[in-house]
Amino acid sequence: MSVRVYIPTPLRTLTDNRGELAIEAGTVRELIDHLETTYRGMQGRLRDEQGAVRHFVNVYVNDEDIRFLQGPDTPLKPGDQVAIVPAVAGGR
Repeated sequence: MSVRVYIPTPLRTLTDNRGELAIEAGTVRELIDHLETTYRGMQGRLRDEQGAVRHFVNVYVNDEDIRFLQGPDTPLKPGDQVAIVPAVAGGR
């Protein structure tokens, strides 16, 4: 069984406009690796040059920010929901 991954609108150009994906992965790191293998260019949007999740990208597992869990090593289990949420800036 897989985890459900919600893809934000700005990244859907990389996923053939799919907003939700089912992916088999044991950790968030493996999930991002899988996204890059399947959808080229995703890693550059999600990770910095050292491989860490970019500071302006929030990743949630079942509504919990991975920064307060185990970061990219946060384990995933079948049925988990993962949301990728890029920070949005704006104003005057």
